[in-house]
Amino acid sequence: MYRYNLFTKMVSIMIIMLIPITILYFYSNKTTTDVLRSELNTSNNNQLSFFQNQVETNMELLSSWPILLIHDPDILNLKDTYLAGRDLDLEAINLVKRIQTKISIQESSSNWKSKLYLYSPSIHRIVTENDAQPYKDEDLKREVKSGWQVERITEQGEERFQFSWFSFTPYMSQFSPERATTIMKVVFDSRNIEDMLDKFKSGGRRDPFYYKQGAGEIFNRSADRPLAAQLVNKLEEETLQGSENRTLEIDGESYSVNIVYSDKMGWYLIDYMPLTEILQPIHTSNRLFYVSVSALLLMSCVVAYFLYVQVQVPVRQLVGGFQRLKQGDYSVRVGIRGKNEFSFLSGRFNSMVEQIQELIENVLMEKIHVREARLKQLQSQINPHFFYNCFSFITSMAKLGNHEAVVGMSHNLSRYYRYTTRQERDLVALSEEVEFVTHYLEIQNMRMSRLQYTVNIPPQMRRLDLPPLVLQPLVENAVLHGIQPLAAAGMLRITGSCSGRTMTLTVEDDGQGMRPEAIRELESKLGRAMDEEMGCGLWNVHQRMRLRFGEEAGLTFAASPLGGLRVTLLWQLPEDNTENWSGRNNND
Repeated sequence: MYRYNLFTKMVSIMIIMLIPITILYFYSNKTTTDVLRSELNTSNNNQLSFFQNQVETNMELLSSWPILLIHDPDILNLKDTYLAGRDLDLEAINLVKRIQTKISIQESSSNWKSKLYLYSPSIHRIVTENDAQPYKDEDLKREVKSGWQVERITEQGEERFQFSWFSFTPYMSQFSPERATTIMKVVFDSRNIEDMLDKFKSGGRRDPFYYKQGAGEIFNRSADRPLAAQLVNKLEEETLQGSENRTLEIDGESYSVNIVYSDKMGWYLIDYMPLTEILQPIHTSNRLFYVSVSALLLMSCVVAYFLYVQVQVPVRQLVGGFQRLKQGDYSVRVGIRGKNEFSFLSGRFNSMVEQIQELIENVLMEKIHVREARLKQLQSQINPHFFYNCFSFITSMAKLGNHEAVVGMSHNLSRYYRYTTRQERDLVALSEEVEFVTHYLEIQNMRMSRLQYTVNIPPQMRRLDLPPLVLQPLVENAVLHGIQPLAAAGMLRITGSCSGRTMTLTVEDDGQGMRPEAIRELESKLGRAMDEEMGCGLWNVHQRMRLRFGEEAGLTFAASPLGGLRVTLLWQLPEDNTENWSGRNNND
């Protein structure tokens, strides 16, 4: 009945309410995380693209210098200068000096550290800011290529990348030093890009770096190179698809990787950030939510337990009290705790049960008094019945002149009168009842010399208490209705037995007996009110035994092995007498 009590129901309801809230939170959290990742990737890509554009702008600016200088008047005059020998004349030296000054000015016009080289086929010299050295056409032809060229170099024990750009006039699809009039080369190394990466990182970025497959990586000066190398290895497992976003797992930690490809440079700009840093606010919010849900559930359990103690327990006590009251236990009382509505109900319940108990006890006492009065009435009915038979016998014996029988009858009648006059006793010992029956049988033996009887009752059973005059009517009926009508009959046997709490007294004879139909009819009449056809002796005994020992006590009838009728008087000892009865048996 209390399988699903108030505490369980309230906790279950709270859990059911929290389930959709938790599901909605997870859905909202997932949506927020996805939007955050998307916006963050978009922002990162935009910043990387902007940075990439700055690098490309600087490179375009550097690549435009040769075009501007080629049209310079001094450089144009240089192509028309021819040397008579291997050394430069004064005019050529002055021209070269002016060109070197312009190259120096051009180099200093940019934030990037770069170097300009002017190849002059007319004087067959390489003009730089500080020098003018000869060159070989074979070396020049091998070096000149279209677009930006990248070469790994080592300076002062440090590896770098050197970028170079060639420009020449006139334009030709296949470069030939003999046909060119002016050739210029601009050169810068990766330190310029490293400086920009350092500035870009100072804006809060992680560690962006450039990567080109087969060439290598350009890092900023504080980059985590081993981690970047692991990222590159992960990226090389799949073909790079230009600008894209990826999530990579390295050493148990997830990284968000943004990749921007430069068509002009042919390099990938790669930036990465740990997802734990990105999602840290969301994780903090998740922890707060979990703590809040746990605290709410804990508070719900506390409130549910409080209601369980204050409501469910008193209700269960009241229901249990009513159940015990329904089963007839009027001693039940409900404990009163505190001062509230349930303590008031418990107090009124205890008062009600106490009043009911007093009322039932009063009714029970009245019923006992009624039963005692009825018992005495039934007991008094047996006396006249026996007196009539005794006086009839005395009259018959006096008429026959049998003075000894009259004396014996008078003697036994006096003993009987002494026994029956003690009406104040509700119970007598079975031994007294047996002695009284023995006197009766002696009287009957005076009338019928063929009458023989035996009494076999255990000594411990003789100490039991019974209502008076319950055995004598059975013996009297056996003599008068069983043995007396049949001349060949004359045997009567009285037997007592006990089995646990069940006691039996059996009276049987070898008289004419009764048919089974008559036995069933007799037993049926014993349970009904006494009528004119029903003798009062057996009915009186049956009713008194039931009043005294309960509905299971009374008389039963059956055919006797002796040939006549067997009458059995059966009753059970009360439970509170069982120990005394067991003690008597052990002593005996």
